Amino acid sequence: MVVFNNAILLLRKFNGDWVLPKGKVEQGETLEQAALREVSEESGVKGQIQQYLGEIHYTYKENWDEDRLVHKTVHWYLMNCKAMNTLPQKEEGFVEAKFIHFNQVLQLARYDDEGAIIKVALEKITGKKIGCHFQQR
Repeated sequence: MVVFNNAILLLRKFNGDWVLPKGKVEQGETLEQAALREVSEESGVKGQIQQYLGEIHYTYKENWDEDRLVHKTVHWYLMNCKAMNTLPQKEEGFVEAKFIHFNQVLQLARYDDEGAIIKVALEKITGKKIGCHFQQR
Protein backbone atom coordinates (compact mmCIF):
# COMPACT_ATOMS: atom_id res chain seq x y z
CA MET A 1 0.00 0.00 0.00
CA VAL A 2 1.66 3.20 -1.22
CA VAL A 3 1.14 6.55 0.52
CA PHE A 4 2.04 9.99 -0.85
CA ASN A 5 0.87 13.40 0.44
CA ASN A 6 -2.01 12.07 2.57
CA ALA A 7 -3.26 9.85 -0.24
CA ILE A 8 -3.22 6.09 -0.92
CA LEU A 9 -2.62 4.52 -4.32
CA LEU A 10 -5.65 2.68 -5.75
CA LEU A 11 -6.12 1.03 -9.13
CA ARG A 12 -9.38 1.24 -11.05
CA LYS A 13 -10.25 -1.93 -12.92
CA PHE A 14 -12.08 -2.06 -16.26
CA ASN A 15 -15.34 -2.77 -14.37
CA GLY A 16 -15.00 0.37 -12.21
CA ASP A 17 -13.83 -1.35 -9.00
CA TRP A 18 -11.05 0.39 -7.06
CA VAL A 19 -8.47 -1.99 -5.55
CA LEU A 20 -5.03 -1.95 -3.97
CA PRO A 21 -2.05 -3.23 -5.98
CA LYS A 22 -1.18 -6.84 -5.15
CA GLY A 23 -0.02 -10.04 -6.79
CA LYS A 24 1.85 -13.30 -6.56
CA VAL A 25 5.34 -14.01 -5.24
CA GLU A 26 7.63 -15.27 -7.99
CA GLN A 27 10.15 -18.05 -7.40
CA GLY A 28 13.19 -16.76 -5.52
CA GLU A 29 11.50 -13.54 -4.35
CA THR A 30 10.94 -12.43 -0.78
CA LEU A 31 7.53 -11.07 0.21
CA GLU A 32 9.02 -7.57 0.24
CA GLN A 33 10.51 -7.93 -3.25
CA ALA A 34 7.20 -9.22 -4.59
CA ALA A 35 5.29 -6.31 -3.03
CA LEU A 36 7.62 -3.73 -4.57
CA ARG A 37 7.58 -5.45 -7.97
CA GLU A 38 3.79 -5.77 -8.08
CA VAL A 39 3.26 -2.11 -7.16
CA SER A 40 5.70 -1.08 -9.88
CA GLU A 41 4.23 -3.39 -12.53
CA GLU A 42 0.59 -2.59 -11.82
CA SER A 43 0.90 1.17 -11.27
CA GLY A 44 4.29 2.40 -12.49
CA VAL A 45 5.03 3.68 -8.97
CA LYS A 46 8.41 3.01 -7.34
CA GLY A 47 7.69 2.42 -3.65
CA GLN A 48 9.91 2.12 -0.59
CA ILE A 49 8.73 -0.20 2.18
CA GLN A 50 8.27 1.43 5.58
CA GLN A 51 6.69 -1.37 7.62
CA TYR A 52 4.67 -4.56 7.54
CA LEU A 53 0.91 -4.04 8.02
CA GLY A 54 -0.38 -7.60 8.26
CA GLU A 55 -2.03 -10.24 6.12
CA ILE A 56 -5.50 -11.03 4.87
CA HIS A 57 -6.96 -14.31 3.66
CA TYR A 58 -9.76 -14.86 1.19
CA THR A 59 -11.23 -17.43 -1.16
CA TYR A 60 -12.44 -16.90 -4.70
CA LYS A 61 -13.52 -18.87 -7.75
CA GLU A 62 -10.75 -19.14 -10.31
CA ASN A 63 -13.32 -19.17 -13.11
CA TRP A 64 -16.90 -17.98 -12.68
CA ASP A 65 -18.29 -21.14 -14.25
CA GLU A 66 -16.33 -23.61 -12.11
CA ASP A 67 -16.73 -24.72 -8.52
CA ARG A 68 -12.99 -24.82 -7.80
CA LEU A 69 -12.05 -22.37 -5.04
CA VAL A 70 -8.66 -20.71 -4.68
CA HIS A 71 -7.42 -19.71 -1.21
CA LYS A 72 -5.19 -16.65 -1.19
CA THR A 73 -3.09 -14.93 1.47
CA VAL A 74 -2.00 -11.34 0.85
CA HIS A 75 0.80 -9.74 2.88
CA TRP A 76 0.53 -5.96 3.08
CA TYR A 77 3.35 -3.43 3.47
CA LEU A 78 3.10 0.29 4.06
CA MET A 79 5.20 2.08 1.44
CA ASN A 80 5.96 5.63 0.48
CA CYS A 81 7.12 7.05 -2.82
CA LYS A 82 8.77 10.21 -4.10
CA ALA A 83 6.39 11.03 -6.96
CA MET A 84 2.75 10.57 -7.91
CA ASN A 85 3.49 9.56 -11.52
CA THR A 86 1.45 6.49 -12.43
CA LEU A 87 1.06 4.15 -15.39
CA PRO A 88 -1.70 1.55 -14.92
CA GLN A 89 -1.01 -1.96 -16.22
CA LYS A 90 -3.67 -2.30 -18.90
CA GLU A 91 -2.77 -5.98 -19.55
CA GLU A 92 -4.07 -6.76 -16.06
CA GLY A 93 -7.31 -4.84 -16.63
CA PHE A 94 -6.36 -1.61 -14.85
CA VAL A 95 -7.55 1.58 -16.54
CA GLU A 96 -6.41 4.09 -13.91
CA ALA A 97 -3.89 4.36 -11.09
CA LYS A 98 -4.58 7.25 -8.75
CA PHE A 99 -3.66 8.52 -5.31
CA ILE A 100 -6.89 8.95 -3.35
CA HIS A 101 -6.95 11.28 -0.32
CA PHE A 102 -7.22 9.66 3.10
CA ASN A 103 -10.73 11.07 3.63
CA GLN A 104 -12.08 9.36 0.46
CA VAL A 105 -10.13 6.12 0.16
CA LEU A 106 -12.32 3.97 2.44
CA GLN A 107 -15.44 4.89 0.48
CA LEU A 108 -13.83 3.73 -2.78
CA ALA A 109 -12.25 0.49 -1.55
CA ARG A 110 -14.11 -2.34 -3.30
CA TYR A 111 -13.55 -5.18 -0.84
CA ASP A 112 -14.08 -5.32 2.92
CA ASP A 113 -10.68 -6.93 3.54
CA GLU A 114 -8.89 -4.19 1.60
CA GLY A 115 -10.89 -1.56 3.50
CA ALA A 116 -9.83 -3.19 6.75
CA ILE A 117 -6.11 -3.11 5.86
CA ILE A 118 -6.44 0.50 4.65
CA LYS A 119 -7.96 1.30 8.05
CA VAL A 120 -4.94 -0.33 9.77
CA ALA A 121 -2.60 1.80 7.65
CA LEU A 122 -4.52 5.02 8.31
CA GLU A 123 -4.46 4.36 12.06
CA LYS A 124 -0.68 3.82 11.95
CA ILE A 125 -0.12 6.92 9.82
CA THR A 126 -2.43 9.31 11.68
CA GLY A 127 -2.22 7.80 15.17
CA LYS A 128 -6.03 8.04 15.37
CA LYS A 129 -8.71 5.36 15.57
CA ILE A 130 -10.57 5.13 12.28
CA GLY A 131 -14.26 4.17 12.12
CA CYS A 132 -15.58 1.73 9.54
CA HIS A 133 -16.52 3.81 6.49
CA PHE A 134 -16.34 1.14 3.82
CA GLN A 135 -18.77 -1.44 2.63
CA GLN A 136 -18.60 -4.21 0.11
CA ARG A 137 -20.71 -3.63 -2.98
